[in-house]
Amino acid sequence: MKSVAFHTLGCKLNYSETSTLGRMMETEGFVKKEFEDHADVYVINTCSVTENADKECRQLVRRIQRRAPESLVVITGCYAQLKPKEIAAIEGVDLVLGAAEKFNIAEHLKELSKGDSTKICSCDIEDVEGFQSSFSLTDRTRTFLKVQDGCDYTCSFCTIPLARGHSRSDSIEGVLQNVDELAAAGAKEIVLTGINLGDFGKGTNGGKKREESFFELVQALDEHNGIERYRISSIEPNLLSNEIIEFVAQSRHFMPHFHIPLQSGSNEVLGKMRRRYRRELYAERVAAIKALMPHCCIGVDVIVGFPGETEELFRETFEFLHELEVSYFHVFTYSERANTLAVDMPDAVPMHVRHERNKILRNLSYQKMQYFTEQHHGQQRKVLFESPSNGMLEGYTDNYIKVKTPHREAWQHAIVDWTLA
Repeated sequence: MKSVAFHTLGCKLNYSETSTLGRMMETEGFVKKEFEDHADVYVINTCSVTENADKECRQLVRRIQRRAPESLVVITGCYAQLKPKEIAAIEGVDLVLGAAEKFNIAEHLKELSKGDSTKICSCDIEDVEGFQSSFSLTDRTRTFLKVQDGCDYTCSFCTIPLARGHSRSDSIEGVLQNVDELAAAGAKEIVLTGINLGDFGKGTNGGKKREESFFELVQALDEHNGIERYRISSIEPNLLSNEIIEFVAQSRHFMPHFHIPLQSGSNEVLGKMRRRYRRELYAERVAAIKALMPHCCIGVDVIVGFPGETEELFRETFEFLHELEVSYFHVFTYSERANTLAVDMPDAVPMHVRHERNKILRNLSYQKMQYFTEQHHGQQRKVLFESPSNGMLEGYTDNYIKVKTPHREAWQHAIVDWTLA
């Protein structure tokens, strides 16, 4: 029996796809191993949102070459779709699988031998059709369930549409079938993931006519038995409707936790980014959430150092976030990506300035989360504890406050009433 090891770069959706690939390979008779172990096949599922992801992929291939030069190396994911020839030129890479072929990996391996010239299986992203549902299930606590893929937006900084293709999604019926499987496996919490999650409902091959909606999916999941907790991983502010907010506020199973990409608190920068909203709409969404759920945790994605972001425009973002009633940020330093509109924009921000702005916002994020946590001291909230680590249990409240406590067997994978200290 041959063995296979996986390594994932990038987002939660990538992790859910890697987990699905692993289960598919085990069905084909492969033994799954840890990436640091010796394996017959190594699969790297790549991201290409930042320059570092590309570099990390190259470093991983070099590590495999040193450890197991006779093993097969397969690269798939976003980087593989965007730059297949560049990857094929990396010494040690045997197979490059684009977006349309990643889930056919077992068939491709049957025809592959070490020493053959690197095989590239990729196509134009416009030709990528169909939706492959995926979920991660590393333990019985939380799983990430992919319900949507691709994006029809044209943000000037983003390569995701080039790597993932047009927006398409599972059906509500298909999602519920996956939920039943996850419930049978013992999952307590499902995080809904996608590239543009709020765009759910365009069908497995996409299209302009919407067949279902994300709001309809949320309603169906809340009524479906088997899973105790759901989270919405990330949703664009223009797609986060008041009806979704109002429904979550009185939901039985959806947690009071939203993650809403902002990218910039400056309308001038948002315009250059080709985002589909302005800061006023974002502020309205946050206010609507907090009016109904004062205890709700709100996360924010923000990019610093976008071309033309002057010190004054950065201060606009800082002040906007400082005043906004949000809980934490994911801060990204802008990096130039080929084949995007932003790469040719004038007034590039020096790299050291980008890094300094990143640090400033990360510090503000820390202060925000400290303040949010302190607001709930003394309150009793439900915590879902996960697998033990170093004798400790970690878990999250319904509103995403992290809790840590000495391990107790009875609390592992359990939802416990907890008083926040």
